Amino acid sequence: MVQLNQNFINSIAKDLPEHLKLEDFIHFCSLPLRAALRVNTLKISVDEFLSRMRAKGWQFETIPWCPEGFWYQAGDSQPGNCIAHQQGLFYIQEASSMLPPMALLEPGMERVLDMASAPGSKTTQMAAMMANGGVLIANEYSSSRVKVLHANLQRMGVSNTALTHFDARVFGQYQYESMDAVLLDAPCSGEGTVRKDPDALKHWDPQEIADIAATQRDLIDSAFLALKPGGVMVYSTCTLNSQENQAVLQYLKQKYGAAVAFESLESLFAGAEKACTAEGFLHIWPQIYDSEGFFVAKVRKLSSVARESDEPKQQKQFPFSPASAKQQQAIAAELQRLLGKTLPEGSLWIRDQEYWLFPSGFEPFIGKMRYQRIGLKLADDSKHGLKLRHEALMALGVTADKGYEVTEPEAQAYLMGRDIALDGSEKARGELVLTWGGQVLGLGKHLGNRLKNNLPRELVKDKICLS
Repeated sequence: MVQLNQNFINSIAKDLPEHLKLEDFIHFCSLPLRAALRVNTLKISVDEFLSRMRAKGWQFETIPWCPEGFWYQAGDSQPGNCIAHQQGLFYIQEASSMLPPMALLEPGMERVLDMASAPGSKTTQMAAMMANGGVLIANEYSSSRVKVLHANLQRMGVSNTALTHFDARVFGQYQYESMDAVLLDAPCSGEGTVRKDPDALKHWDPQEIADIAATQRDLIDSAFLALKPGGVMVYSTCTLNSQENQAVLQYLKQKYGAAVAFESLESLFAGAEKACTAEGFLHIWPQIYDSEGFFVAKVRKLSSVARESDEPKQQKQFPFSPASAKQQQAIAAELQRLLGKTLPEGSLWIRDQEYWLFPSGFEPFIGKMRYQRIGLKLADDSKHGLKLRHEALMALGVTADKGYEVTEPEAQAYLMGRDIALDGSEKARGELVLTWGGQVLGLGKHLGNRLKNNLPRELVKDKICLS
C-alpha cells in the first residue's frame, strides 16, 4: 500500500496546478503503474517486434510521445526473462522516462552527453535515435551502476558510447563547450515514482529536498558549461516539487541571463499542452497521462559563457594506438567470415591484443578525461587467431546465410547455459553464430552431435521463458 507522508501532501498541494485536483493525485498514486517498454530499433523494426510478440498473446497500446514506446500486457509471462529481452529487442522502460530523449535530440547532433546514465534506459534510447552514429558520452557516478549500464548497452547492441565514471560536476570544465546536446536526468527525491515504489515518500523530508536541490544546481551549471553555444540541454527529474524543478531552471536563468532560453515543449506530442507550464516545461502529474510523475525542461544555449576555472591538463598515457592497415584487413576479414558483415563506420584501435571500434568522431575527446570503456570491443587476438567478442555479435548482428537458426526451446536452453543436442551426427562445422528469429543469441561450437555453449558465463540466466 502506498505510504504518502502528510507533510508531503501539504507541500505538494501548493505546487499542484489549479486545473488538477489533489484527490485525483492521491488516487492515481495508489494505482499500479502501467507496464511499458520501448522497441530497440537498432535490432528490429517496431512492426516486426509487435507482430512477433502479438503472436505470443501480448497486447500493446501506443505511448503518444514515443513512436517506439508502448504500454503492454504480457499475460502470465515474465518479460524480463523472455528470449526477446535477452536478445536486446526491447527495453522495459517507464513511459514518462522516454520523454527526455524525445525532447533533446535534433537532426545533426553528433556529440551528446548523458550525465547520469545508469541503468541505461535513456542512453540506449538516444543511441537508437542516433542509429549508433556520432559520440554519446554516458556517465555514471556509482561504480556498481556502471556495470549495470555496460550490461544494458551490450544487450541492446549500442556501439557509439564512451563510458565515464565521475561526479558529473566535472563536465563543465573537462568538456567545456564541447557538446551539441546534454541530458541531465538529475538525481532527485523521486516523488513521481511512488506508483512503482510504495515506500518512496514514507519518510519524505523537506531538508532532504533542499540538499538535493543544491546538488541539482551544481549539476545544471556543469551541464550548461559543457554545452556548445547553440546547443540544447534537457533537464529532467522523476520528482514533482517546484524546488527541484522550476527553481533549478530559474537559478540557471538568473546566473547566465540572456545566454539561457527556455524552449516550449507544448508541441512535442499531441496532448503535451495538458502538462505544459507557463515557461514551456512539462510538469507531468500522475493523473494526466496515467503514468509516473515527471518533469522535463528544454534549454537552448544562445551564446558562449565564461569558463569558471583554467583548462584542465590533458590526460597522458592513452593506452590505445591506431590499428595498422594489416590489422584492419584482418578484423574486416573475420567479420565477413563469421558474420557476413563489413567493418562498421568508426576507427579501429588496438590495446594489447584487443581490437576496439571507437565511435566515429571520437578522436577530439582523447586526452580530455579518462574513460571506462570506449566504443565496442570487437575481438581478441590469440594464438589461434582473432576471436570475436559477444558484444560485437550483439551490436553488429549476422546475415541470414551466416547465422545458425535454432528452435525456441533450443534458444531457451542456450541462454540458460546448456549445450544443444543435435539430431543424428553430421560433420563438425566449428564456431557458429546462433540465432533465433534471425536475431543473435551468441556463439556456439558445432561438434557434429551437439552445439557447445559459448555464451559468456556472466550472461547465463537461471530462468528463461518461452513467451
